[in-house]
Amino acid sequence: MSTNYIELEEKYGAHNYHSLPVVLERGEGVYLWDIEGKRYYDFLSAYSAVNQGHCHPKIIEALVEQAKTLTLTSRAFYNNRLGEYEKFITNYFGYDKVLPMNSGAEADETAIKLCRKWAYEKKGVTENNAKIIVCEGNFHGRTITIISMSTDPDSYRGFGPYTPGFITVPYNDINSLERALQDPDVAGFLVEPIQGEAGVFVPDEGYLRKAYDLCKENNVLFIADEVQTGIARTGKMLACDHENVRPDILILGKALSGGTMPISAVLADDEIMLCIKPGEHGSTFGGSPLAAKVAIAALTVVKDERLAENADKMGKIFRDGLCRITSKMIEQVRGKGLLNAIIIKPMKGKEAWDVCLKMRDNGLLAKPTHGNIIRFAPPLVINERQIKEAIEIIKNSLAEIES
Repeated sequence: MSTNYIELEEKYGAHNYHSLPVVLERGEGVYLWDIEGKRYYDFLSAYSAVNQGHCHPKIIEALVEQAKTLTLTSRAFYNNRLGEYEKFITNYFGYDKVLPMNSGAEADETAIKLCRKWAYEKKGVTENNAKIIVCEGNFHGRTITIISMSTDPDSYRGFGPYTPGFITVPYNDINSLERALQDPDVAGFLVEPIQGEAGVFVPDEGYLRKAYDLCKENNVLFIADEVQTGIARTGKMLACDHENVRPDILILGKALSGGTMPISAVLADDEIMLCIKPGEHGSTFGGSPLAAKVAIAALTVVKDERLAENADKMGKIFRDGLCRITSKMIEQVRGKGLLNAIIIKPMKGKEAWDVCLKMRDNGLLAKPTHGNIIRFAPPLVINERQIKEAIEIIKNSLAEIES
């Protein structure tokens, strides 16, 4: 039966994903079920979109209640949900203003536009000369502008010409950043606090704080893409919180809806946000009554259920468990909170993909990134018993591959 659904996608869908062969139909908490009824631990969480767990009842209740009343008016008019959401999220994260969007890529594009506009209106950069520093190995989405700053050939090859205005420096290299900041036309530094798609690359302690301080010294905006690392994933509400860094522009998405619909947000203070005037940016669905109601519910769940604290505690148990696995295939364990990864050394012709297939057979879903890295990011509602069961599945799967 699964084969039929896979063949449908292969025949009628664009071939822009290489999916693990499993067909899912139901989710609850940390679990997913396929169409044959087999249960799996979800250790991808839709790339950290379902931090609150699949189909969280409070989020679903808010979604259904609002969907019955009013879903969309567009920003051509006011609605009775957006203002309360804007007040809620700006107080929640401590900013003056929010600009609501839908996808993480849209939010990144919004932040880029906002940064450039600030450069011309506030910093005094000559029109069309603003530059934004980005990092090697970054992943901010797949729009033309975003792939223009990518160093991954799979992302950018064959899609030129590219958008200019970016300076690329090595990630986790403070000296390279300092040199790049000497350019007076630099307007912003866009960075992932932990590079998720690159394989959960955690920078050295102090890197973010030093980078932020250098930005301040050079009148450059520190822009944090917390689409994947934010909303409690790394053991703090934001990954930047680990170093007490408050981004000038904060980009959020994914778990902002608990995985129910596309919701993203860009937060900044008035001096930056009010550089954009009516007609200069917008979105049909961004800030809809439905999105506003859902986002409030999703963020409320995160605090009420202390998901950041749970991510910190469960993450330590998980990494400790992974480090205790005796396997020649594990070259490195790394991560923070419940955003973790193992680097796989191929053995007997078996690679990370084969390990993921074996884990699937044994009841745990994860997927490789960059060929040899397996990212593990379960919903943040996971408990200690479930974490230990998952560790056993990973351990047994590696043993079966090696035997």
